[in-house]
Amino acid sequence: MPIPVEPRPLNSEERAVMGRLLAGDFPGAEELRCQLDNVEVVAQWGVGSVSVDVMVSGSFPVAPIPSGVVPVEATVVDESGELVGEIILWTQSGVLSGLEYAWYGEESPDFLPRVDRIVVAK
Repeated sequence: MPIPVEPRPLNSEERAVMGRLLAGDFPGAEELRCQLDNVEVVAQWGVGSVSVDVMVSGSFPVAPIPSGVVPVEATVVDESGELVGEIILWTQSGVLSGLEYAWYGEESPDFLPRVDRIVVAK
């Protein structure tokens, strides 16, 4: 269950990860990129979780995509190139709504992965 937090702007890691996933060319990418400057974190997915719910405020274009997972495949690899997780962006009615780090393994990550560890499928 999400834990509400005092709304805050994206931190530099959250912004970099979201920007990496939205850098490609897919339906709705341009509109979602335009929303980035107005995104605020409004909840964590759990105590210490790096996955968050977000809200977009102000005036922004709505992406012509269905609610759910943004159509980008983004895996996370470690220093040796081994697959350790994936990053998932969520939308609700064409608006950014969540950033999820789904990790593989027993230890939950303390930080989002560095952008150079995220492999976006073309």
